Amino acid sequence: MLTILGFAMIATFLVLIMLKKMSPIAALVLIPALFCVFVGKGAKLGDYVLDGVTSLAPTAAMLMFAIVYFGVMIDVGLFDPIVRAILKFCKADPLRIVVGTAVLAAIVSLDGDGSTTFMITVSAMYPLYKRLKMSLVVMTGVAAMANGVMNTLPWGGPTARAATALKLDASDIFIPMIPALAVGLLGVLALSYVLGRRERKRLGVLTLDEVLVEEKETGSTSETVLVGAGTGSGAGSGNGGGTGFGKKAVPTGGSGSGTDADGPAAEEHAGAEESEDDERLAGLDPNRTTLRPKLYWFNALLTVTLLTAMIMELLPIPVLFLLGAALALTVNFPHMPDQKARLGAHAENVLNVAGMVFAAAVFTGVLTGTGMVDSMANWLVDNIPDGMGPHMAFVTGVLSIPLTYFMSNDGFYFGVLPVLAEAGQAHGVSSLEIARASLVGQPLHMSSPLVPAVYVLVGMAKVEFGDHTRFVVKWAALTSLVILAAGMLFGII
Repeated sequence: MLTILGFAMIATFLVLIMLKKMSPIAALVLIPALFCVFVGKGAKLGDYVLDGVTSLAPTAAMLMFAIVYFGVMIDVGLFDPIVRAILKFCKADPLRIVVGTAVLAAIVSLDGDGSTTFMITVSAMYPLYKRLKMSLVVMTGVAAMANGVMNTLPWGGPTARAATALKLDASDIFIPMIPALAVGLLGVLALSYVLGRRERKRLGVLTLDEVLVEEKETGSTSETVLVGAGTGSGAGSGNGGGTGFGKKAVPTGGSGSGTDADGPAAEEHAGAEESEDDERLAGLDPNRTTLRPKLYWFNALLTVTLLTAMIMELLPIPVLFLLGAALALTVNFPHMPDQKARLGAHAENVLNVAGMVFAAAVFTGVLTGTGMVDSMANWLVDNIPDGMGPHMAFVTGVLSIPLTYFMSNDGFYFGVLPVLAEAGQAHGVSSLEIARASLVGQPLHMSSPLVPAVYVLVGMAKVEFGDHTRFVVKWAALTSLVILAAGMLFGII
């Protein structure tokens, strides 16, 4: 019964958010609360929720202060050279922009933290996607998949968990997997090329000079008229894309699908959203008042030191970002009104992400506390055919794709993986092969509703979580299967 209810709870959540019948925060809170009552443990709901909140509180704190820190770094111009280099490479070509998104996300993912990767990637690429009316879910999908492949780095989390759970050396797991993971990353780049060609076909190709000339003529980024080779579709794509060429750029908001509603309320909402987009699109304004060119090398050194300390685990990550944010604000904006203004500018992102994390804590708390996770995992393991015993590494790789999507990495690696490893050993399959195969599902895992970083991604990109899910699941699952196939071809798995 617990197994059925567990799968039903997850399915209900996914269906409701993908159909946009409920917001992610409401669904993450109300659906598990309802199923907790169905299980007959409604009286313990408070305990489950508090356990979930307690376990995710450090993550929420880390995200809050990381958003403030990187927001300040963007304000003061730390990433301007990187963004300008990407602009120079992309040349307002949708194909290059999508490929550039994948490359940037993969490079920034070397720090091992998904949240910082998404903050930097979205901050750099968002203006380009908005100016050219490109699909924002393409940006979030490509970034999530690239980060998912790179998340397997020993300091990224999954590899360390697998090594700890099976008492193995992390390098013995990761190093032999490099060829398969490299193929997976090439697969992401190939996919980004295909998606970029699709966007190029839909929108045409511009040059930066054309974009800048048109912006200068209109005098406002919100009135940018994009003209160039090819013609656009002239309509929103429904998944984060905007209007075609030759029209005023009307921001479409989170879901990417604009409405034609008239009236004061609609106009006020559109005006507020357009104003917010104007501010986002002005992120590279060389004359913005928040720039601190004299402090550039201080901010660069502070960021490198922070990321190095994070990788070396000198202090807990939430503490590092708390200290970093406080120091960045104090040095760059010594006057209290300026500090309050910067905190206010990033308050919406902080509130959205922190709220989503604590809502996810309700979901994970109920899923774990009621025993649904254990019941689902045991059911899956028990239903593996006996004939598949000698192929347990392959089975582990296949199971890692859905299980790491529906479960936290902790639940999978500490709860399910030891059982799979034990079953594999009984049929002569080494724990190392099982551990390597368990990394296969990470490209899909990074878009799981149980991963706090994904809310940073969709929140900053102003994309509905349901839209992102509909777009990314099939491509991320395909990327995972490519890694699994490469691992088997090379004899790694």
